Amino acid sequence: MAKNEAPAPPGYTTVSIYDQAYHLTGQNPAHIHRLAELVDAKMRAVATHGRTVDSLRVAVLAALNLADELSQAVGADAREGHARALTLRGLLDEVLQDERKTGS
Repeated sequence: MAKNEAPAPPGYTTVSIYDQAYHLTGQNPAHIHRLAELVDAKMRAVATHGRTVDSLRVAVLAALNLADELSQAVGADAREGHARALTLRGLLDEVLQDERKTGS
């Protein structure tokens, strides 16, 4: 925490994102700090590669980047889950078909 930042009120966690202090609530302060570090790093990366100095625009572009990363990760998990479900369904169909043939 910077010297000129006010301490967080009780029950809040203070984080710094793009040189701004935020007092946030949550059950896991360590998780809040990790998320704030991720957002701060993404904003700084966007600012470094972009031509804008407007912090709102930097924040929106960082949010879009993070949303894209999340979407790709969720999509990959969903595709893997769907493929696994199809495999399991095929195996179940085979077992049921064998049981019907043997009358078990």
